[in-house]
Amino acid sequence: MEKLANEETRTSGGNENKNDPLVIDIITMLEMSEPPILTGCHIYKVPYYLRKLNEEAYTPQVISIGPIHHDKKRFQTMEKHKVRYFKSFMQRVENQAEIKLENLVSTIREMEDSIRHCYVESVQLESHDFVKMILLDVSFILDLFLKNMLKGWTRDDPMRVEAWLLDMVCHELLLLENQLPFFVIEKLYHLTLPSLSNSISLIQLTFDFFKSLKIHNKSPDVKIQHFTDLLRFFLLPPTNKLPARAPEILFPKYFVTQLSEAGVKFKVVPSKCLLDLKFKKGVLEIPLVYDRTEALVRNIMALEQCDHTKDVDLLNDEGILVNGLGDSNAVTSMINNLNRGIFRRSFKHDGCLTDKFLFQ
Repeated sequence: MEKLANEETRTSGGNENKNDPLVIDIITMLEMSEPPILTGCHIYKVPYYLRKLNEEAYTPQVISIGPIHHDKKRFQTMEKHKVRYFKSFMQRVENQAEIKLENLVSTIREMEDSIRHCYVESVQLESHDFVKMILLDVSFILDLFLKNMLKGWTRDDPMRVEAWLLDMVCHELLLLENQLPFFVIEKLYHLTLPSLSNSISLIQLTFDFFKSLKIHNKSPDVKIQHFTDLLRFFLLPPTNKLPARAPEILFPKYFVTQLSEAGVKFKVVPSKCLLDLKFKKGVLEIPLVYDRTEALVRNIMALEQCDHTKDVDLLNDEGILVNGLGDSNAVTSMINNLNRGIFRRSFKHDGCLTDKFLFQ
C-alpha cells in the first residue's frame, strides 16, 4: 500500500498535496475491505426491483427481528415486550441451568463475527448494541415458542391480551428481512435449557409454533438457515410426491374460467401444502389460499432469487425450483403479479446448463 501511495504522489505533478487525501482515502477503503466469511447462512435485504411491486409483503409492521429494521420508531412498543419476555426467559434459565447473563453475553460475542457475516449487507450497529439486540431477539423467540408449546401464557401476556398481536408476530417472523441465523437460536437454546433441548428440538418448537400455516410434516432433522428457509422447505410436498419436471419451463395453457366452461369442477381442500394440487374424476382440488399467502410466497421467492447460484442449480437439478407461476381466477390479482420481477434460470438439459434470465 505504501508503494502505491508513493507512485501516485510521484506521478501527480504539481498536485501532490491536492491528491494526497484522495490517495489516503482509497488506501483506507482497500484496507477496510475484508473477504467474506463463509457461514453457510445468508440473510438478504429484498432487492428493490422486487420490493417495489409490493412493499408491504416484505416489510414488518409490529416487530423487528435482527438488524435490518432495528431501532425504528414503530417497533418501540414491541421492544418493551421483548424486555418483558427476556425477564421471563431468564427465569426459565435460572430454574434449569447454572447460566448467568454474563455467559449469554460472552457466547454471543464469540459468535458476533459469524452472525454479522450472515447478513449480506453490512450491519452498522456497534458491538454493544448488536450483542444486546441478538440477546433480546433470541430470548424473545425462545420464550414465545416455549409458551406456545407448553401452554405457559400468563393472563396479562401482551400476546394474549391483544389477540391480533400473536397472529401478526407469527407472520412477521417469517419475513426474509426479519431473520436471525438459526444456529444462534439453537446455540442459546442448548446452552440455557440443556435438559429441555435434549427432549424437544428447536425444529420441533419451531414447527409447533408455525403449525397454523398448514406446513407439511417432514423430517425434523433438516438443516436450515433461518425461518424463511424453513418455510420454503416445509411448504414443498414430500420429495416422493414431487411431480416430474420437464427440461423446459411450462406455463398453464388455460384459465380457470376456461376449465370451468369445459366442465372441470373446483374443490377447496385443507391441505398442509400450498402446492398440493390434485385432479380426480373431473375435480381439481386446490389448497385453501389465505389473505397472507402472497406475502409468504413472495418472501420465499425473494430468498430463492437472492440465493447463491449453486443453491439455485441444486434446486433446479432436483426439480424443486420453478420460478414461473401461472394464472388462477380465484386469486387473479395475486397470482398474476407474483412472478413479476422474477429471474428464471433454465434447467440442466443433456448435461449442459444454459443461463437464461428473464426480467418480467
